[in-house]
Formats: sequence, C-alpha cells, structure tokens
Amino acid sequence: MQTIRHGLTLSLLLCATLSVAQSTVESASEAYRSEDYKRSIQLYEQVVAQLLSEGRESAEIYYNLGNAYFRNGETAKAILNYERALLLDPGDSDIRHNLRFARTRIEDKIDTAETFFLTSWINNLENLLNSNRWATLAIILFIAFLSCIATFLFVRRIWIRKTAFYAGLVIFLFVILANVFAFNQKNSRTRRNTGIVMSASASIMASPDANSQELFRLHEGTKVKLNKTDGNWIEIEIANGSVGWTSKENVEVI
Repeated sequence: MQTIRHGLTLSLLLCATLSVAQSTVESASEAYRSEDYKRSIQLYEQVVAQLLSEGRESAEIYYNLGNAYFRNGETAKAILNYERALLLDPGDSDIRHNLRFARTRIEDKIDTAETFFLTSWINNLENLLNSNRWATLAIILFIAFLSCIATFLFVRRIWIRKTAFYAGLVIFLFVILANVFAFNQKNSRTRRNTGIVMSASASIMASPDANSQELFRLHEGTKVKLNKTDGNWIEIEIANGSVGWTSKENVEVI
C-alpha cells in the first residue's frame, strides 16, 4: 500500500513536454514519502487536472493518488482512484491488490450475482491487458496470420502447407478475439457507466422522487453501475442486481 510508482508516468510527462507536471509528480511523491498525505493529494490532483485538460489520463497517477487518499483515511476516494487506474490498466496486480484491500474497509459487503463460469473466465482473460496492448497483440497476430498464408501459398511441401493452414486458422481466431477485447476495453474507458458512492449514507429510492419508498441504503466506497438519469437523479444497480434511484450528488463516476 505504500508503493509509489513514477517511472512510466515521468516518461509520459516527458514525452508530452510537461516539465511543470513532472516536477509536481516528484514533489507529490516526496510529500507521500514524508507522510504529508494532504500535500501529496493536492499535488497529484493538480497533475490529474492538467492531464485531463490535455485529454490524457495516467493509471500510475490515479494509483499514487489512491494510495495517498488511503493513507489519509479517505477510503472512498482511494477506491475511486484505484478503480480509475484499473480502468486504464486492468492487468496491473498492484492496483488490484490495493483495491481489494481498500474494499475491506468499507461498510457494505454485497454478494455478487451468480455468473456463468465461462463468462467469468472470458472477463478475467480480457482484463489481463488494456486496450492498447490487446490492439498491439492483434497486429502482431495478424502479421503472423499473413505469414501463414504466404507459407501456404508458396511452400510446396504438403506437411508444411497443412501446418501453415491450421496454424493460420487458430491465429486468425486469436486475432478476432484480441480485437474484440481491445474494443471492449476501450468501450469501458469511454462509456464510464460505473461509479463510487461518496456519501457517508446514501438513500436508494424506488423512483426518482424524494417522497418515494426507500429501498435500501448504501455507504461510501461502494461500487455501483449507472443505468440512466432523470434530472438530478440517477438509477444505480449494485453487484447483487438490486436497482434503485439516488441523488447524483451521492455518486462520483469512475
């Protein structure tokens, strides 16, 4: 939980010629190591705002910001930033570990709805890499597929042609799979249809009306799916499938 990472982030900032942001990241890391977590949060938030203004995001910055929030006792904000980091880099084991640990500190323990084992397996496979890495892998596999086609067309030995043919079929299937995973990962990043409850106690109502029946309550740090909005209300869905409405002020989008 104490690990602060900055190698890739500093490279990103260097490539973007953001020397001020680079200096801010270094200052934020130093403040974290000095246990001045409030100062670290302030500086990392500045970097996040600057990157967003440039149309950029950094998994490492979100991860480090999450660590600073967690150390400062702000678990909901820590979870929010870990989730944002995981959205950008779903295969990162450090992010997943810290997110799991932070979730042990929240009040709501919601059992997830049962899913078909094959669906869970495919989702876990998809989350091994982010969209850019899946896209890169798809390109590499497509080049390998073209090599198999060339071998099949121009090599005369039967056993080599057969091997190239069947290998090409398998590789082509993996090309499709890698492209689907890349599309899904990118879609998740752009859709942003999940959020974190930020209120200490949020009432979940039967309809978008303060006078409607209260179905249940959620507490800060709980992850929800965001379905639709109605004025200042948003329909949320929790892991066990329960659905209700709450004020937009109670939830922050991941």
